[in-house]
Amino acid sequence: MARLNDQVQALLEEYADLLTITGGDAFRARAYEKSARAIGGWPADLAAMDPKDILEIPGVGKSTVGKIDEVRRTGTLEAVEKLRQKIPPGVRAMMKVPGVGPKRALALHQDLGVSDVDELRAAAQAGRLHDLAGFGGRTEENILHGLDVLHAAAGRADLGTAASVAEEVTAALSAVPGCLRCTWAGSLRRLRETVGDLDVLVAAHDSAPLMDAFVALPAVADVIVQGSTKASVRTAAGLQVDLRVVAPEAWGAALVYFTGSKAHNIKLRTMAVRAGLKLSEYGLFDHETGANVASATEEEVYAALGLPWIPPTLREDRGEVEAAAAGELPTLVTERDLRGDLHTHTDLTDGVASLEDMLATAKARGYAYYAVTDHAPDLVMQRMTDEKTLAQRARLRELADTRAYGRMRLLHGTELNIAPDGSVDWPAEFLAGFDVCVASVHSHFGADRATQTRRLIRACENPHVHIIGHPSARRVGRRAPIDVDWPAVFAAAARTGTALEINAAPGRMDLNDEHVRAARAAGVRFSIDSDAHSTPQLDNPRFGVGTAQRAWLGTEDVINTWPWQKLKRFLTKPATRES
Repeated sequence: MARLNDQVQALLEEYADLLTITGGDAFRARAYEKSARAIGGWPADLAAMDPKDILEIPGVGKSTVGKIDEVRRTGTLEAVEKLRQKIPPGVRAMMKVPGVGPKRALALHQDLGVSDVDELRAAAQAGRLHDLAGFGGRTEENILHGLDVLHAAAGRADLGTAASVAEEVTAALSAVPGCLRCTWAGSLRRLRETVGDLDVLVAAHDSAPLMDAFVALPAVADVIVQGSTKASVRTAAGLQVDLRVVAPEAWGAALVYFTGSKAHNIKLRTMAVRAGLKLSEYGLFDHETGANVASATEEEVYAALGLPWIPPTLREDRGEVEAAAAGELPTLVTERDLRGDLHTHTDLTDGVASLEDMLATAKARGYAYYAVTDHAPDLVMQRMTDEKTLAQRARLRELADTRAYGRMRLLHGTELNIAPDGSVDWPAEFLAGFDVCVASVHSHFGADRATQTRRLIRACENPHVHIIGHPSARRVGRRAPIDVDWPAVFAAAARTGTALEINAAPGRMDLNDEHVRAARAAGVRFSIDSDAHSTPQLDNPRFGVGTAQRAWLGTEDVINTWPWQKLKRFLTKPATRES
């Protein structure tokens, strides 16, 4: 069942949006947005906390504590319900369109009479947005692009959401008597950046107890279908979960069948037919005699086809079958290979955990090095100053000197803002004091391709920039990527020795696997980072590792798998970059 934190976060975020769209106090709306982020990122479940402990969460005051108690008792907020009555549901839906937001949604409704997403598309296509105040020259084009982004994301969950549901479901089913094995398969096991339907696989001799337990899970809002070995449900968040119960002896074949993409599975079935075999979710069989050739494990099934086991993240029919047949599968980077995290935040800017809490969690992960990279001053709402960052640096040095976190090296970094002209916060002499500089696009997302390309190339050429953070600036399902000549940027990153980030935050997943694969071919190195703003988000790198694997990366491609001395050389070679 979802944590109370998630429910409260969603309601407070909606409350902040509704306050904005109805002309409420902007400061109050921002305060609730901050509280929502803090609650969502808090590691402990609010349901088990008393009011005094809840007040210890940064950004949470007595008013918010009262609202948390209301959600705990009623499941909703009266203030939200009242504001919902003032705004048509279709207008609230428009707020989710990338490029619209609360104020524009209200303007569209009041000035053009646009009341839902379909009417918004029609108005944009008809050129009716040109004369609205606050809607600039490229606004119609950007909104239409945003509508396409929203449509593409409809009915799909990001990796974080899907993994959370999968872990909840498999934990519950694993506890049912008679469950011998239980895991998830499908696109989540392949670690695609979004998931449509979640596939869960169970091995058991008797399926009935598993079916009954599955449809009775607290997260289930609707039972779509229930049979003897197959069932489908929909969660309250709208994610469809499909359960298959198979005989233990068919486990391997079923896992192969329900994990691979359609194209990968067709390739395997074609190989089977050519060998006089038949492959299904029940096993690999001799076509003439019907004898079971292999089915118990994935390794057996692949071996019977003359192949080594193929990692799930590669099963997309992108050459992995041919590489396996030739003995040329890559040795992929794994989460265990990561020696550190080079992009994280604390409550000094927009994080919700203290420096000490983030460091303690990083140490528990066994990292050899860890970088704190709070935002730089050009992101004005974070209120960073020279004095604040220098004080943080002094604190980190003090903690390092006292070995407060053992042998883990504490790196003081920053996440810089790449301006439209490619410049970054702080002059060169100030930047030289940081151990690591991540530079990212945080504004002017609608600029044209030439501008965005020049901006990223100039950032790569800055001798103090080590990593380009979330390079495409996209938000999965919420904001389209910036328009960039990627081959030119990849060439610049390779030439200047600047790493490109695989941002592992589920809402970003940036760069995506296709871009990573193209960048690798151009000679680029990468950093797989959490972009954590809370201690639970330090678990994000598992998702970024999935992207790296899907792009066929090994440890030599990923700078934060390197031993400290090798990484140190990378971070202290600005002379190799062009200025």
